[in-house]
Amino acid sequence: MTNTTTSMGRLTLNILLSFAQFEREVTAERIRDKVRASRMKGMWMGGYVPLGYDVKDRKLVVNEEEAATVRGIFERFVEVGSATVLAREMRRKGLRNKQGTLVDKGYLYRVLVNRVYRGDAVHKGKAYPGEHQAIIDEQLWDQVHAILRQNPRKRANNTRAQAPALLKGLIFTATGAAMTPSSTKKGARRYRYYVSMDVIKNREPSDEGIPRRLPADLVEAAVVTELRRVMRTPSITAQVVAHLAREGHAFAKADVISALQTFDDVWGQLFPAEQTRIVQLLVRRVTVTSEGLVIDVRTDGVSGAMRDMMAPRKKVAAE
Repeated sequence: MTNTTTSMGRLTLNILLSFAQFEREVTAERIRDKVRASRMKGMWMGGYVPLGYDVKDRKLVVNEEEAATVRGIFERFVEVGSATVLAREMRRKGLRNKQGTLVDKGYLYRVLVNRVYRGDAVHKGKAYPGEHQAIIDEQLWDQVHAILRQNPRKRANNTRAQAPALLKGLIFTATGAAMTPSSTKKGARRYRYYVSMDVIKNREPSDEGIPRRLPADLVEAAVVTELRRVMRTPSITAQVVAHLAREGHAFAKADVISALQTFDDVWGQLFPAEQTRIVQLLVRRVTVTSEGLVIDVRTDGVSGAMRDMMAPRKKVAAE
């Protein structure tokens, strides 16, 4: 036992500690070198198993069912060009990761940049040919990453530009003039409006008090707020339950009531095109007056809207 009360004892202890530290560092270096050499050979070295693969005999093996899902994620991203839209769609379908958690935008980004799907083994940012089979071919990978290299704000603007106007064909001024979707761009940002045809055709307005240009986001938000209020009223609930029962739909009454009460959550999971279709079912007309908006809701269309919104839920639940 070393006597640390003397200078020689303390020197001996420091020498022993230095050798112990040296041995730890050498061991760590050997492990890192082993991992690096194995990665360079394309070997699977354990850790997080990506969606689309299983581990058998310490090797990645393609899980065909999950691999089809991964290919679908890549292909759909090429179509929509937005991880936000894609995540909304995948969550609506009930897609979960290996741990059983619903996927989100961050998870989808990790899938889209994971070179394992190209058949690569990655170590310290460098990719080497892997022993495992690739799930994504080079062409699809390049298409996805060409989109990812674009400026995120530009991609978001492209997505919004492709989205249909929520109130197209439904909004009019009190004088009967239709209001058509329009937009302007300032810098990298796009602003959407509904503009009266009086402005577009340079006609003199018959009522100076009626706004002839309105911010689209503001008007659409007001309409959706009114729809949310209507959906929660007891009278609408009773009408929808009775109507769906008469049509012979197999939706449970409790499910219909729940869907109506959670309309906000369901609405947020819909694509813009789906939201537009629902609004077309629910809204007969939006009239812009000098005092505000008059929203004519089609209560007879609520049943059809809820049928469309609940059908995907039923499918996911069955899967």
